Amino acid sequence: MSIEKLIGREYECGRLDRCMSEDRAQLITISGRRRVGKTYLIDRYFNRRFDFKITGYEKQPKDIQLQNFANELSRQTRTEQKVPANWMKAFEMLRSYLESLPSDEKAVVFFDEMPWMDTPRSGFLPAFEGFWNSWGYAQDNLVFIVCGSATSWIIDHIDGNKGGLFNRKTTGLFLNPFTLKDTEEYLKRIKGIEWNRLDIAELYMILGGMPYYLSLLDPELSYRQNIDELFFRKRAELSDEFSRLYRALFSNSDQYIKLVEALSTKRIGLTRTEIEKLTGLPKNGDLTRMLENLINSGFVNISNYYGNKKQHNMYRLSDYFTQFYLRFVKDYSGRDEHFWSNTLDNPSVRVWAGLTFEQLCKDHIPQIKKKLGIAGVLSEESSWFRKTNPDNAAENSGAQIDLLIDRRDRVINICESKFSINEFTIDKEYDSKLRNKIDAFRQDTKTNKTLQLTMITTFGVKQGKYSSIAGSQVTLDDLFE
Repeated sequence: MSIEKLIGREYECGRLDRCMSEDRAQLITISGRRRVGKTYLIDRYFNRRFDFKITGYEKQPKDIQLQNFANELSRQTRTEQKVPANWMKAFEMLRSYLESLPSDEKAVVFFDEMPWMDTPRSGFLPAFEGFWNSWGYAQDNLVFIVCGSATSWIIDHIDGNKGGLFNRKTTGLFLNPFTLKDTEEYLKRIKGIEWNRLDIAELYMILGGMPYYLSLLDPELSYRQNIDELFFRKRAELSDEFSRLYRALFSNSDQYIKLVEALSTKRIGLTRTEIEKLTGLPKNGDLTRMLENLINSGFVNISNYYGNKKQHNMYRLSDYFTQFYLRFVKDYSGRDEHFWSNTLDNPSVRVWAGLTFEQLCKDHIPQIKKKLGIAGVLSEESSWFRKTNPDNAAENSGAQIDLLIDRRDRVINICESKFSINEFTIDKEYDSKLRNKIDAFRQDTKTNKTLQLTMITTFGVKQGKYSSIAGSQVTLDDLFE
């Protein structure tokens, strides 16, 4: 396809290029967090030229969905179409229409928000399976795109289908949020905004590289003024986005909200046992399913514990928007319309920035590895902690490492992330803390690998008496690579 370069979607466009060049039917799934730009990608790639496109209606019954189908088919054929009695009939109508098109050209069909069409007892999925297995898969010119924010539905019913659609998917794409580099490019090229990288990083730690949220920014306002406009003024654009977001994705959204609220209380994350205690949710398959859905939808990830001790693996809230909302917007919205502009010296904001910067670093590990010169070295990333021994705290004090890069060349980078508006200073106290942390890690893990302390800071480590402890450094600019 000859299209204007889409920001941050080079890989996805390349995969779509290959699909379009194949001489066999293509069943493509597009998933990812709501607001990440799935529909925009497909619309732009195909220049909004589809042989048939339909978008499911959120929380609407079968008859409304079928009416929508008839309306869209009428527009495409320019002929009034009767509302089908069921989805089996609807797909038969779609087949008849597609058979009328020239066979020497690609026929592109786009079902956007397909999960919303699969309402209870609607018979949608069996009808789609029948359509694809009896006819679609044999049409060498057919490109059928399935898209939806309910990632778990796509994984269960298309990607991992054990029934009629088993092994039928030809390509699956999961859209990640923009990186810092993508965000900077979007702000400059699309919005005409040229902010400094510290402001862009803070913006990212709030909006999380979500294209839709970035599209709401006003170029005439500063970064802080924009946050006030989006979150804190009365009836702000994103003031009720949190509830809309979870309601749209999960039928029992109250339970999911309870779960993410629990996860938001501890930035390093919670073990499965801690989640059960904090939420009171039953220790059964429902909780497992909820966690899987949050992971698949991009809201939660699992931070592996060094040494693969699964009982220590942490479920970590990874969605920046959710974190920011629960920490600041939920209880502050409407009180002060200039809340964010007035928080430059707010201690709670400094704590938030420090903790969220740690996540920003974890989400840009390829950039960190590139700066360290190990982009091509196989590695595993994990975290590690030692709990304080209450019986002998002096000899067995607690320690925590949020990011370890365990390299195949037998070097482990112990990464310390520090957010600062200036160069970061390592003083005597912090130097001692770092050395104790490294000693505790070596003692507990009994590793004989080389340990290298890597400081990841916004503006680098200031040269001084204790700065030499940092064997390598990564700065905010490096995360934009």
